[in-house]
Amino acid sequence: MNLNGKIAVVTGAAKGIGKSIATALAKDGADLVITENVTSASDTARKIEAMGRTVVVVKADVSNPEDANKVIESCIEKFGKIDILVNNAGINKDSLILRMKKEDWDSVIGINLTGTFNCTKAASRYMIKQKGGNIINITSIVGAMGNPGQANYAASKAGIIGFTKSIARELASRNVNVNAIAPGYIVTDMTEALPENARNELTKLIPMERFGTPEDVANCVCFLVSEKASYITGQVIHVNGGMYM
Repeated sequence: MNLNGKIAVVTGAAKGIGKSIATALAKDGADLVITENVTSASDTARKIEAMGRTVVVVKADVSNPEDANKVIESCIEKFGKIDILVNNAGINKDSLILRMKKEDWDSVIGINLTGTFNCTKAASRYMIKQKGGNIINITSIVGAMGNPGQANYAASKAGIIGFTKSIARELASRNVNVNAIAPGYIVTDMTEALPENARNELTKLIPMERFGTPEDVANCVCFLVSEKASYITGQVIHVNGGMYM
């Protein structure tokens, strides 16, 4: 995909899926602003700079509207525009509903769903003026299927799906495409922490008989923000090896 001259913002880019998305966009020619709240994103930045691309790292808590605005403003100040926004930042704090603390509900909804709202609102203002742009929201198979012990996470990711479809309708006439990607079980620190027997049981539920990779998700992002996907908006693309159809 040719993204030369494009400017992208990727939230939660220090590791895992976010890191792969940021580096894949850079490989295809984009310059970037990347964010992380806790973990340093310097390794991601080094990889992007090694490709000859420009990258700005912003420490931000996207659940805070002021931080979200700071991210987008940093992009405009450095590059003068924003072509791509990938709302990837997310957390999980799993617990059965009877044990789930209110603060764990609030923090997951805050980062995953409200953070997506905050960044989208800040970026769409510029995309409307530019009469063009792409917004990709990273949701999850759990938002479509549900999962025991993840009521907060599932609610946040299901909310992103509804949010995506609504904003796609709002912005389509301004040439701004809005889509969501719903990864299934992907090889990340989170899934690597699962016991081997749990991973084996999950693999049996996947028709392709393997977990996905962060690169599988990143490749889908690169396609959706390219000219090849210019007539696609309001869609949820499931990258899950057939686990949910």
